[in-house]
Amino acid sequence: MAITTLATDKLYRVSTLAGLAPDCFSTATLPPLDDIIGQERAQSAVEFAMSIHEKGYNIYAIGQNGLGKRTMMLRYLKRHHFDANQRFDWCYVANFDDNRVPRVLRLPAGKGNGFKKDIEKLSLRLVKALPLAFDNEMYYSRADKLKTELSRQQEAALTALTEEAKNKSISLSLSVQGDYQLMAMNGEEPHTEESYSALTDEEREVFENSIKGLEKRLRGIIRQLTEWEEEFSQKQQEHDEQVAKEVLAHFFKPLKAKYRELDDIKAFLGEMQRDILDNLDIFLEESEEQLGLAYAALDKKMPRRYQINVLVCQDEHKFPVVVEESPNYHSLFGYIENATFKGTVFTDFSLIRPGSLHKANGGVLLMDAIKVLERPYVWDGLKKALRSRSLDLNSLEREVTLSGTISLAPEPIPLDVKIILFGDYQTYQLLQQYDPDFNELFRVTADFEDVMPRHDESEALYARFISSIVHDNNMLHCNRSALARIIEYSSRQADDQTRLSLHSANIANLLRETNYCANNVGASEIGREHVEMALRNQELRVCRLKDMVMQQFHSGQTLFSAEGAVTGQVNALSVISTTDHEFGAPNRITATTAYGKGEVLDIEHKVRLGGRIHSKGVWILTAYLSSLLGKQRPIPLTTFLTFEQSYSGVDGDSASMAECCAIVSAISGVPIRQDLAITGSMNQFGESQPIGGVNEKIEGFYDVCGIKGRTGTQGVIIPSSNVKNLMLRSDIVDAAGRGEFHIYAVDHVTEAMALLTGLEVGNVDDASFDTLLGRAVSRLTVLGKHKLDND
Repeated sequence: MAITTLATDKLYRVSTLAGLAPDCFSTATLPPLDDIIGQERAQSAVEFAMSIHEKGYNIYAIGQNGLGKRTMMLRYLKRHHFDANQRFDWCYVANFDDNRVPRVLRLPAGKGNGFKKDIEKLSLRLVKALPLAFDNEMYYSRADKLKTELSRQQEAALTALTEEAKNKSISLSLSVQGDYQLMAMNGEEPHTEESYSALTDEEREVFENSIKGLEKRLRGIIRQLTEWEEEFSQKQQEHDEQVAKEVLAHFFKPLKAKYRELDDIKAFLGEMQRDILDNLDIFLEESEEQLGLAYAALDKKMPRRYQINVLVCQDEHKFPVVVEESPNYHSLFGYIENATFKGTVFTDFSLIRPGSLHKANGGVLLMDAIKVLERPYVWDGLKKALRSRSLDLNSLEREVTLSGTISLAPEPIPLDVKIILFGDYQTYQLLQQYDPDFNELFRVTADFEDVMPRHDESEALYARFISSIVHDNNMLHCNRSALARIIEYSSRQADDQTRLSLHSANIANLLRETNYCANNVGASEIGREHVEMALRNQELRVCRLKDMVMQQFHSGQTLFSAEGAVTGQVNALSVISTTDHEFGAPNRITATTAYGKGEVLDIEHKVRLGGRIHSKGVWILTAYLSSLLGKQRPIPLTTFLTFEQSYSGVDGDSASMAECCAIVSAISGVPIRQDLAITGSMNQFGESQPIGGVNEKIEGFYDVCGIKGRTGTQGVIIPSSNVKNLMLRSDIVDAAGRGEFHIYAVDHVTEAMALLTGLEVGNVDDASFDTLLGRAVSRLTVLGKHKLDND
């Protein structure tokens, strides 16, 4: 049965947009799509994980970059229903019992900043009100009364002792050093050494006994004076505290009433009130130098001790969703800053700074898995936080060094967060294999699709997706023909007429460039011609290597023929890939034979330029040829197979059909048409199997034929299973429509042999010289007889 060239409708599937309303002429009237299309499986996984609040139901989103994973997640989370009662603001405040362990306060979402402002107002009022309470006539009058009473008691005690001493001719005086002295008097003047020595022994004894008695009395009075001073200090302190209590009660009362339903806040306000009483000097500013550190801050209007460090203040109407672009240890878990005041380095609770986990607490944190794993200590810290469900903000430096530097140990914050990691399959497999904690902490996998089915309904949805990009970026609107061309481009990206690519980033980039092209020529809307212009510009930017390869065909450096027929030589097709571009180019495969044992020696494998898959393909075609030609007698030939002018390595089995045809040609002596190229793999039964890059391969051969000169008979042989992958360039489709280029689809390698040789393949039992296998068997039989005769 003759194999005919494929019709043009098989080479390119045109988008008719039959799923759109006939009156929809552009994206201006096409409603944007709010959801991500084609990712129902992944969205279902996300919905499942978000509905379970138990530990470990975090999400690992698998898929290549550009699939819209993050966009889908953010759009879903934007619609996610949440319980506002499960979200809180978190504040750090001073621990008045232990400054090294700051306390955590939990407030309802949205209340943290309000509480902070209330405390700031309270502190600023107290800074003014407390000094005023101690600077008025009533306070001074009470203080003077206490001082007067103390002075009166002290004076009365000392006066009685002075009179008693005077009656005994002894004076009581206060020295320059502040000590009391008792001195014997000689009339109105103290005794001198001479006058005292002139006294009789009895007189001196009387003076000494009197002074000893008075000194004993004086020591008792001094003890009494000390007790009176302590009583005065206590009364003065009680007076100060009473004054301060009245002021504090007045200012704290409204706050306690406002936060009466929050037990933690009420307890903190009570502790703060008691601490202010113990530290009144902070507000009375009795020593500016001593109080400097207490006020050391950018804002020196209020003491640091009573500030509120609002670590996280949530919007009570929004579900917290945080995207962390650079997940290092400090950006994720927070850190503690240091401050300097007059050469002194210090830290306190007000210098604690939040990380992304704090901000996402009660919501969702999205990160790239590779970036998390690249940063030191981040992965271990994340696992620890998820296992304990708490954020223990410890200094990273203290954990990873032997430094004994004193730092803070803040009270841990309860953690309730969903982590979504974005990554590829390789990272996912590595984590599963080498980290036993991974499956326990990330129990939900959101697997993103690369492609979606293509039909009228999906094309309509895709058009709405395009419309959403246009609307979101304020681009020119796409007319119907532009929509159809972009959908066709998506199908080409998917390498399948029946699929559409879900790499939304590629579509978005194409639309941006198309919009630029349309604006550049002053168009009012985007048409098909602007899409074509953008695609040509993309190709031009990345095709330098392709131009170099094609130039070698043009100059003759790469030996190639697109006409005539040669024995043991076939034009195969390959794809050359760079980081951002793929293109096809033909390769010449040759096979030669010599007396041997029926082996196929792969030169690429021998010199280690052939990959394992290519070697497997050679072994498969060897098995096929052995079963085809060597069932009845050994094949007395050894075949040498190689890719000509190939120096950079070969892999893949897409050339196995071409290699098989070259070997049969070499064995049979039948030449192979050089105006046809072939691609496709095969199994041990000779059946053709699909390969990748079929569009690029065909286009590469077509371009080389244009360089070498078109004959009208040129074409390409591909596996039938690759027909659905065809989305060829328009110039190739047009050439095929005019009969100037031909695409043949085969189901079996023998069909390819027939096309390449122009002979019927026949079978090994028929030694007719009119069939390909007949000639091969005849030649093998002759060689076999010669071999026996020589033996």
